[in-house]
Amino acid sequence: MAGPVEVGAFAAGRIAEVVSAKPEAVLGVATGSSPLETYRALAARRDAGLDLTRVSAFALDEYVGIAHDHPESYHAVVHREVVEPLGLDASRVRVPDGLADDLDAACEDYEAQIAAAGGVDLQLLGIGANGHIGFNEPTSSLSSRTRVKTLAPRTREDNARFFDSPDDVPMHCLTQGLGTILDARRALLVAQGASKAAAVAAIVEGPVSSMWPGSVLQLHRHATLVIDEAAASELRLAEYYRYTVEHRGTVQPGA
Repeated sequence: MAGPVEVGAFAAGRIAEVVSAKPEAVLGVATGSSPLETYRALAARRDAGLDLTRVSAFALDEYVGIAHDHPESYHAVVHREVVEPLGLDASRVRVPDGLADDLDAACEDYEAQIAAAGGVDLQLLGIGANGHIGFNEPTSSLSSRTRVKTLAPRTREDNARFFDSPDDVPMHCLTQGLGTILDARRALLVAQGASKAAAVAAIVEGPVSSMWPGSVLQLHRHATLVIDEAAASELRLAEYYRYTVEHRGTVQPGA
């Protein structure tokens, strides 16, 4: 039965394929608990010889008004959980500037930086219980770009475990938009645990809707969801998905 470790190993394999084919690949990196096993598995591949030193990376989001050296700022989290374990060149890693005097200008500049890097080759994503990807909360525009967002109460509650007090969780953030995420050449979403099952079912089998922002991935040309059995528990067509994976190597050319 697939669990979080297997999810991380599979996702890391997909990322390794991209980097092996393009050593200067541009990755989009996510924070939160969902991608941690992926980073651990990718670090193991680095220890086994995968060269990530020429990779560039763009973080999905950042809190507004939190110091970059605060342990829960995404500047700090990305450095601690991604840059150091994977041996990335820190000068090639970008995080939105939630301390900018002009936040709107900072968002426009972040979009320009992504474009100047040639776009994101693979965007790694987690998903919130309310279906958000990045910090694109329900009712986010499906074509939105990097911008300021107000965090939903549920998101602040979910993230309170990382702070000393729920009141310490910032109210606002900068996040890549859903349109920005769709621009990535590949999207790779990882999810583990029963708490994500309803969101996974909604974004996979429900309609494309701003009420479930992750459902926008149905419009992506090359999106892959990697989930464990618990996160898959509310999928109505789970057996069919397993069947397609089992038989994906039996396609006959010209059939």
